[in-house]
Amino acid sequence: MKTFESAEFKYNPSIHVPFRDKKVLEQMREIGREDFINHPNKKLNIKVMNDHEIEFAYLYDMFFRIKEAMEAGGKLVMILPQPWPFYAMIAKMLNRANVDCRKLYTFNMDEYADEAGNIAPESWKYGFTHSLKKYFYNELDPKLRPKESQMVGLSNENINDYGQMITDLGGADICYAGPGWTGHIAFTEPANEVSPELPTDLEEFKNWGPGIVTLSPYTLAQNSLHASFGMSGDLAAVPPKAATIGPKQYLESKELISSYAISIQGTQSSWQRLTTRLALFGPVTPLVPDSLIQLRDAEIWVSETIAKKIEVDFGGGY
Repeated sequence: MKTFESAEFKYNPSIHVPFRDKKVLEQMREIGREDFINHPNKKLNIKVMNDHEIEFAYLYDMFFRIKEAMEAGGKLVMILPQPWPFYAMIAKMLNRANVDCRKLYTFNMDEYADEAGNIAPESWKYGFTHSLKKYFYNELDPKLRPKESQMVGLSNENINDYGQMITDLGGADICYAGPGWTGHIAFTEPANEVSPELPTDLEEFKNWGPGIVTLSPYTLAQNSLHASFGMSGDLAAVPPKAATIGPKQYLESKELISSYAISIQGTQSSWQRLTTRLALFGPVTPLVPDSLIQLRDAEIWVSETIAKKIEVDFGGGY
């Protein structure tokens, strides 16, 4: 087993690290590409893909899922992650194919909030609801758009009813996901003293959400590297709390596609490499929220960079 300790120097993980079981962590560090391909849990349909394929896979899946559902005359209910600019590409494809999207319903999985739990309004240009409208709704041909009220983000007004709104539509047909540095689901963080809003009992945790959570310092660090916050480690720029769907919505969605593919600007460096292993191979625990994926059927896309074994590179420097 790989450990960073030695006979001369032994230590425990920092108390700030949510999951600190040293034996499990050592096992996770030994997992390689073949382990993903031959995962023992047959509920998880794991595909190891070229890094550049995964963004195309999202485009392909979202476009054809919407197109086929709309052409069949049924509604489609989607839980969506952060509205990346490529949502504009999906809108352009739907326009070109003349897909009538009036029966499409989308729900953002999360949104930022201030220290008092007030959710960022749609007018805040760094928020997810604003981005969803900018990159997706506004890019759709007006004659093909659903009602604007069908493209829903979390707000102060709907947070208490958000889960029921999804349920009333028959539940989410698809949830797209992928863990953060802490293993969070959407912004549902590990259930520990950092985010006291969350239950620590596994059964209660599985049934939690939506709600407001305090963001982990690791999430602040992760998001401070996002383009929307300047990619400069500006921890103070990232709001301290968030509104989020919970494990309940994640587990109840009829289909789940989760991707594990985030690296630092396309390099081999990635904070997601160990998190992915904990989520897919470690114990199911509220300390690693995305580990709940092991309890349900899911399609999983893992990039070659993430599947690469964890190796020390002394030649790379400190």
